[in-house]
Amino acid sequence: MRKPRAMVLTGYGINTDYETAHAFNLPSVGGEGIRVHLNDLIATPQMLRDYQMLAIPGGFSFGDDIASGKVLAVMLRTRLLEPLRDFVNGGRLVLGICNGFQVLVKLGLLPNLEGECQQDVTLTFNDSGRFEDRWVYLNVNPASKCVFTMGVDRVYLPVRHGEGKFIPRDPSTLAILEAQRCIVMRYVDKDGQLAGYPWNPNGSVANVAGICDVTGRIFGLMPHPEAYQHLTNHPRWTREPVPPEGMGVQIFRNAVTYVNEALA
Repeated sequence: MRKPRAMVLTGYGINTDYETAHAFNLPSVGGEGIRVHLNDLIATPQMLRDYQMLAIPGGFSFGDDIASGKVLAVMLRTRLLEPLRDFVNGGRLVLGICNGFQVLVKLGLLPNLEGECQQDVTLTFNDSGRFEDRWVYLNVNPASKCVFTMGVDRVYLPVRHGEGKFIPRDPSTLAILEAQRCIVMRYVDKDGQLAGYPWNPNGSVANVAGICDVTGRIFGLMPHPEAYQHLTNHPRWTREPVPPEGMGVQIFRNAVTYVNEALA
């Protein structure tokens, strides 16, 4: 049987596409991650029909001009919005990591509460006023609909961003996200408690680090699961016991498992 295929977008400053594709390609994950340049997708949008998953990796697309992810979001909206809607409406999965998360929220595909692809939340400059490059603890909401985090309760992953502060449009939007079980991950301290800086590295409202849409099939997060695939990725692997498999791998495995079970 053909392996579930993930289109991993690349080009114009996206710079973690190799790691993201590698995560899908791990034997223990069982997928097929294929790097596809943005220009090729724009030229042939029907190629999306050959994939069950789409990943927009981290990086600095278009140099983060105007705002992080904004230019790529505008390109996707003007050139590919209908093919992307068809992709999602076909029951397929979308993953946005860091810059990819920024793209999805500015495109309006996430959280897409009203189904109109309007922007309900944003990701903006860190409260610290600087680029944050550190490892963070994350609690995963057990009530979340997100298919990427099934069976995951807590993870430890790196962040590296200058514009990662999550802000909802207004308090009612945050309440809707809570009620719809769309808040997936929150920044916590090493004891699993909500805390401020540096545990919450950017000042995100309600410590939100990742959200999904109402179907649970579109997921965006600021931390980098593709950056923790092996024990040697852990910052303290030479000083403390670390499992052989990195904590980010389960997110990709869950996506492939979902495709195998739901879209077979």
